[in-house]
Amino acid sequence: MAKTNNILSFDIVSPEGKAKALAQRAKTRRLEMNLTQEGLSVRSGLPLATYRRFERTGKISLDGLLHVAYALDALNDFDQVFAAHKYATLDEAINASQNNRKRGKRNE
Repeated sequence: MAKTNNILSFDIVSPEGKAKALAQRAKTRRLEMNLTQEGLSVRSGLPLATYRRFERTGKISLDGLLHVAYALDALNDFDQVFAAHKYATLDEAINASQNNRKRGKRNE
């Protein structure tokens, strides 16, 4: 939830929307590095058609995305994906550890 001009706005984003936004950021970074799609394809080791599809649709394998990130010097940006939760207070951390399950919950 973002607050702008005293109005609350909610960002409702789908996985597809996130993928397209990620592809747009990759394209922007590629252009900032003065690389063509073909140049990035060579640097990342991906087929040109795969990279073009990624920029157009946001669809790419995880392995392919990691190769693109490496070619764009952004591989370390993935360190925050699924990072451990940071607690604001000690009470929050204690409550979380008391409620921490070791296995997932079965669907009923």
